[in-house]
Formats: sequence, C-alpha cells, structure tokens
Amino acid sequence: MTLDVKAYWATAPGQGEIRDETLQPPGPDEVLVETRYSAVSRGTEALVASGRVPVSQHRAMRCPFQAGEFPFPVKYGYCNVGLVEAGPADLVGRHVFCLYPHQTRYVVPATAVQPLPEALGPRRAVLTANLETALNALWDAALLPGERVVVVGAGVIGCLIARLAVQLPGAEVTLVDIDPAKAGIAAALGVPFRTSLAGHPPADCVFHAAAAPPALAGALEIAGFEARIVEVSWYGDKAVPLPLGEAFHSQRLRLVGSQVGAVAPALRPRFDHQRRLAKAMDILAADDRLEALLDAETPFATLPAMLPRLTAGAGLCHVVTYGT
Repeated sequence: MTLDVKAYWATAPGQGEIRDETLQPPGPDEVLVETRYSAVSRGTEALVASGRVPVSQHRAMRCPFQAGEFPFPVKYGYCNVGLVEAGPADLVGRHVFCLYPHQTRYVVPATAVQPLPEALGPRRAVLTANLETALNALWDAALLPGERVVVVGAGVIGCLIARLAVQLPGAEVTLVDIDPAKAGIAAALGVPFRTSLAGHPPADCVFHAAAAPPALAGALEIAGFEARIVEVSWYGDKAVPLPLGEAFHSQRLRLVGSQVGAVAPALRPRFDHQRRLAKAMDILAADDRLEALLDAETPFATLPAMLPRLTAGAGLCHVVTYGT
C-alpha cells in the first residue's frame, strides 16, 4: 500500500508550499522513517530559498535526497531526525539522522540513516550536519593545542567551531560577532566573546563563518605571520572582494576553503562520511552545552509562511516540529 505524506518545496525566491506526495512501501534494504524534527540551515538553505545558487554549482550543491532542480521548484534540506517505522529489525523503533529535506515521512536505503547514540536526544540531533561541518573545519585547519584561535561569526557553524576549539588544551579562543546579544550564547558555550577584532593580538588560526566580505577582510588583518584563515562561509552568487594587495603576501598567509562535502585530506585515508557523521553524534551526545544552540520551534505546517523569515534572520538553529 502507498502512503500519503507532505513535503516542503521552495517554489520562488522567498516563497514555498507544502505539497502532497505518495510513498511506495520500503523494499527489503530500505527504511520508512517518520520525521520527528528537522532544522533550517540559515546559510545554505537561505541561499537556496532566495534562488542564489550559481548555475556552475547546481550539481555540486545538490543534497543527497533533493527533489526538483535549482533554482525552483526544489525540495531541499539535510537536517532530519525521525523514528524508523519499518525496515531491518535492528533499526525499527530507533531514532535516526538522515540528510533528508523537510517531509513528514520518507523512504530511503537503510544505509542512508545513522542511528542516534542512546545518550543523544532526537531534538539535539538536528545539529548533527552542522557539527559535522564544524568538525571538518577543524580538521582542515590542522588546529593544534595552545594556538590562539579567532572565530568570526557567531552563527551555528561559528559557535560549533568555537566550542570544539576551546576544548583543545591550552587553546586561546575568541568568538567575534558584531551583535552584542551573541555574548550570551558564547557564555553558554564557555567561549570568550567580543564584538570587534580591533586590538586583538595576532592569531595563529582564524575561522571566518560570517559570510560577510568585510568580516573576511578583518580576518586577514588579524592573522599573524604564516597563519591560516579558514573560510567556511558560502556566498552563493555574491562576489567577494579581498584586500590581497596588503599584508596577505608579506605575512605569507594561507587562505583555506573548508566544505563538508569531502572529508578533510589529513583524515580521508581513515575516515569516510559515515565515520565522520558518527563522531559528530558522539560529540553532540557528550556535550550538554550545545543544547544552547537550539533556537525557537516552528510547526511543519507553518513553514511556507515562516521559512523565508527564518532564513533572513540572524538566529541560531531553528527546529521544525512534526506534531508527534
């Protein structure tokens, strides 16, 4: 028997709708998952919702279970936690994470879901994809104990990077954001905070997670001799000017692009995507401070009215609820 479900689709810049869809029953190597929570990515998903994915990146930026094509209409998302209703016996009744869009139920291969550790609640687990991104950024940076680290941009990714970095022995970590209200979240994460880079001593490594060209220019200025600047923002179709004619060459700076689509080179021989995902879940389960990154909740049925406003805002991880 088929199953009727509902899914959110972005249909035009700043517009979306909930569509009725029909699922086929799961096959022998598939699972049927009932979504309990999903999360809105204020970075990539905001660019998708506004139709700003460059044509050259249409293939690269597809999420695993995307439907439709860029720019519109498209079903997009990758932070989904649900309960397995049918499938292999060892998965039935378990909460799992999947890189699936906003949809009430879905069928995917059993290998596409990752069971949650017992200590990880399903609501917090929506941060898994974001934490995987942050973990990969630290690997790309080859961050070392004792280094002076600056994280520019206190969105979800910046906060997660700062939280991971501050736990390195001897690390001096500062989270920077122009919004003074972010001081509260920094305190909850145990990370020193400031609203400006002015007067900060030269850093060994700077992570830029603000998706703001002036902030990236500031990251170059604050970097010490032969330091790394790790860019984790994605700008979509926006041009990004950089002052590379100033201290960039004389300081022998390194600008590193970090993106979650591939495991960082240093770990790639031993870590595949599944092992990295499992490690992100272990970290989430063990760190109660990360609960502070979960923002307000929005019922799935209200997404067409709410999602354009959510992606335009400056909040943290906004949780979508499914009424179960």
